[in-house]
Amino acid sequence: MNWFIVKIVYEIICGDGRHTAQFDEQLRLLYAVSQAAAFQMATAMGQQEALNFQNDNQQLVQWKFLAVPEIFPLVDLIHGAEIFSRIREVDHVQEYKEVLHSRAGRLSQNQPICQPFHFLT
Repeated sequence: MNWFIVKIVYEIICGDGRHTAQFDEQLRLLYAVSQAAAFQMATAMGQQEALNFQNDNQQLVQWKFLAVPEIFPLVDLIHGAEIFSRIREVDHVQEYKEVLHSRAGRLSQNQPICQPFHFLT
């Protein structure tokens, strides 16, 4: 058995979909026999966790499972090992930095972060 980091991607559609396109990219840790097994597990997880609900404005919100586009095997589990890296280009640099520093400050004071972090693009 091996550990894998898999990326599961959902498209988020609110109402009639006339809004800026939104995609949720989730990194998940899976324990599987092989990369193929991890892919199958992640795909099943993505399909099972896709959901539809009504928001506060009574609009249908759909989280549509799209794909599992990346799998990263964790070979050497050593302290400080890099497990993921991505270079982002953002339009709102100052806002991006403010969000990063705000969250880091809360974590340094042992305050929980209640919402998932969505990078500003």
